[in-house]
Amino acid sequence: MRAARLIKMVLLLQARPAMTAAELARELEVSERTVTRDAQALAEAGVPVYADRGRAGGYRLVGGYRTRLTGLARSEAEVLFLSGVPGALREMGLEDAASAARLKVSAALLPSLKDAPTAAAQRFHLDAPGWWQEPETPELLPAVAEAVWDDRRVRAGYRRPDRSEVERELEPYGLVLKAGVWYLCARPADEDGGFRVYRLDRFTAVAVGEDRFVRDADFDLPGFWAARSAEFARSVLRETVVVRVSPAGAARLPYATGDRDAVREALAERAGEPDEDGWVTVTLAVESQDVAYGQLLTLGPELEVLEPAALRERFADAARALRQLYE
Repeated sequence: MRAARLIKMVLLLQARPAMTAAELARELEVSERTVTRDAQALAEAGVPVYADRGRAGGYRLVGGYRTRLTGLARSEAEVLFLSGVPGALREMGLEDAASAARLKVSAALLPSLKDAPTAAAQRFHLDAPGWWQEPETPELLPAVAEAVWDDRRVRAGYRRPDRSEVERELEPYGLVLKAGVWYLCARPADEDGGFRVYRLDRFTAVAVGEDRFVRDADFDLPGFWAARSAEFARSVLRETVVVRVSPAGAARLPYATGDRDAVREALAERAGEPDEDGWVTVTLAVESQDVAYGQLLTLGPELEVLEPAALRERFADAARALRQLYE
């Protein structure tokens, strides 16, 4: 434990010009007295840790000291090489930088850990797109990625879902790769509104400007994306249907719709008591009757639509057509 803490202390001091004992104690989750003892231990081991006395004092490393990554355990070294997404880095134009970084980290590892990159690559691989989808890299992705990294405003042409085009000046905050589709989380520079989400494949032109914007320090990309995703999922479920499902149908129902958790919740909380055949009645939120028809029809005779009447009639027509076909 102490060895790992000493290594973390050195790395913290490498990343900042100086840190007070209170700051180090907070980061390391120890007392200030322990920080003092650890600093002394590092100095005795040859690490040039210097303590500035006084109210504004603190600890710093002398002479631009840098440590090799010799304190990494095998599991830590292997996980380090899993942190990147090779395909995504390549699409953003960062493959060379990532490769150089991996080479530098590999060179700094102990000889006993030299096989960590290969061990990780042979055991785990991330393939982001869904099945039967040929991923297409947006042509303008590298330019947008450059603007995201440098906090530069962009002037972009954007094609709306209705095919009309608009021009926007954006402050690009972050990129998200979801099921093989790239999205940009950005704030319009010419509006007072908040952050918005744009599909990269709908950009028709991107010009990266010279001006940098001041990034909002409170912006949390994972949190923003999770909230916006949940909001989107709720917004598309505009209608409800009432269905009756068999035990086999209830088991398959979550996989027939897009929101498995919501269907499972509906089955658990809003389903009626099973009838004598074990069938249950449940109300489901759906995007539309057309979408529900395509999704629920896959359950065949394991599901009966009760409401709305128009959807029930579509299922009845399908059943009659199937019977006629197979007779």
